[in-house]
Amino acid sequence: MTTTCRRTAILACLLGVLVGGSASAAEPDETNPLFTETKAKNYLPHMTWKQAEEALQTTDMVIIPVGSIEQHGTHLPLCSDIYYAIEVAKLIAQETDVLVAPAVFAGLSEHHMSFPGTVSLSPETFEAVVFETAQSLIAHGIRKVMIYNGHGGNTASVTRVIHKINQTTLATAVNLGGVRPPDDESEEEIPFDWHAGESETSSMLYLAPGLADMSQARKPVLTFPPIVQQAQQSEGKSLEAVMMASIFLPKKAGKGASTRDMSDTGVVTSGDPRKASAERGRRRVERFVEAAVQFIEEWKRASTK
Repeated sequence: MTTTCRRTAILACLLGVLVGGSASAAEPDETNPLFTETKAKNYLPHMTWKQAEEALQTTDMVIIPVGSIEQHGTHLPLCSDIYYAIEVAKLIAQETDVLVAPAVFAGLSEHHMSFPGTVSLSPETFEAVVFETAQSLIAHGIRKVMIYNGHGGNTASVTRVIHKINQTTLATAVNLGGVRPPDDESEEEIPFDWHAGESETSSMLYLAPGLADMSQARKPVLTFPPIVQQAQQSEGKSLEAVMMASIFLPKKAGKGASTRDMSDTGVVTSGDPRKASAERGRRRVERFVEAAVQFIEEWKRASTK
């Protein structure tokens, strides 16, 4: 070893000691190359019990993200709904003093089960997990529970859990998804963009860009049940309730309304996911985060009066 190399090695060791670890601890080939998470403020899975104890001295509010593991076409990952809920909740927690709970990953996705990889829970299982997650946090002093749902199929169950929390515990629970940010007037209006379409793809391109594969995105070929086609052709929204009750149903219902029945790719949109952009996703997410933070701050002030 040359004198210069020897001096460089000694300096590296000294620097390692100064920063509180050994020089070898920083070697990339000695740590898990697949781990890419960065510790996020107020995110309970990343916190120690001591940090949680300290946080609970200043806040009694928590967001519980719920979502699904289900098909999202050929270009988006199965985790799209739950990652959306988690990442948005984490962004909210950077702007206001609120904790983010461990997420409930799988949800009610029976209507997607014809596509491989989808995981679906029964309503009873899903509701029990969400409620008992809230119960655990309430035992630690949480009194304001916000459930943030990233998957439409969970809506009825989330409503039931919220009612159960409000009726049987010391906490007050709300659906954070009820917060409505202002519309983005710059967005092109799409007749319907229900699943893995332009809007959802844009959000994933912003929130988790490494998980989207836009080379596989394409406009779906859709085949709706006759009643849905009739509702779409009716004037105004007179049959909208009938239409919404006639789509995204389990294959076993026999109504031709599962996503496999309605879409060749699993995407359900009148738009084209190839038109999605991270910038559009950023605007969408930031509008919601701002509105959610405003709601949380108002709830805090109302609680102190």
